[in-house]
Amino acid sequence: MTTHHFSPAHYHTTIGWHEPVLHIGDGDTVITTTVDARGADATDKPITPRGNPQTGPFYIDGAEPGDTLAIHFDKIVPNRRYGWTRKMVAANVVDPDYTPELPWNTENNGLAQWRIDNDAGTATLEAADTSLNGFTLPLNPMLGCFGVGPKGGQAISCATSAEHGGNMDYNGYVTGTTAYFPVFAPGALFHLGDGHALQGDGEIVGTGIEISMDVQFTVRLLKGKQSFWPRGENADYIFTVGNARPLDQCVQHATTEMLRWLMTDYGFDKIGAHTFLGQCVEYDLGNIFDPAYTMVCKVKKTLL
Repeated sequence: MTTHHFSPAHYHTTIGWHEPVLHIGDGDTVITTTVDARGADATDKPITPRGNPQTGPFYIDGAEPGDTLAIHFDKIVPNRRYGWTRKMVAANVVDPDYTPELPWNTENNGLAQWRIDNDAGTATLEAADTSLNGFTLPLNPMLGCFGVGPKGGQAISCATSAEHGGNMDYNGYVTGTTAYFPVFAPGALFHLGDGHALQGDGEIVGTGIEISMDVQFTVRLLKGKQSFWPRGENADYIFTVGNARPLDQCVQHATTEMLRWLMTDYGFDKIGAHTFLGQCVEYDLGNIFDPAYTMVCKVKKTLL
């Protein structure tokens, strides 16, 4: 088991079967960085085109289709003092007859600046054009867009998401969480980026607090363990992720994947899994801004 320190020299705005930047093994740890959604680094200097640029891909030796890749996020930490958000809720999440009332004409291209204090664990709004100026929230650093090489040799835009992961914008993917992905490409080809200092459910303004990150992750390769959609777990929950549009299709994918997981790993028979999930399931909303939406199906570990 090796720890790799990797400094990216180029980035991708698609998740695909790109040339690997580093070969790593099962159990290895990677310490690296990500730029923000507009391609700005730790100095807030744009160094690559915008579009959720991805660090990677990382080739996991021995990974092949039919396996599952586990990524444990050991650390996700903002590495600069300021992040930014948009100021207006997206038109698709309000009533159509309310859209003329949205604040379309905002200053500074509709962006708000937030001051990040890692020591205090806070983000503070610096926006003189609103009475909310000075509003402070606790940090909850996460990655909004990450995943593995998609099936069929595709390269899929980092604006969207599917079975491979992608721009899910689920605020449960934080330090201490393990993400699971079905492997479609030799080596899995893991990409990561789009850090948010924090984000509300749904990413309804089209951003979290966008910022560059220091990231440490550890990989595990689950040979022969088949999965179909992204999964995850933390200290309290297991969860499955569906990415699609319309929203009901997301629910279908996430719920189906949870039923599979309960039966293959937790000893449920078919009727038991359905009966259990009917009364114990919880749902979280991931991205509802971009081309594909995200829904998360989760179950408390104490019930398993």
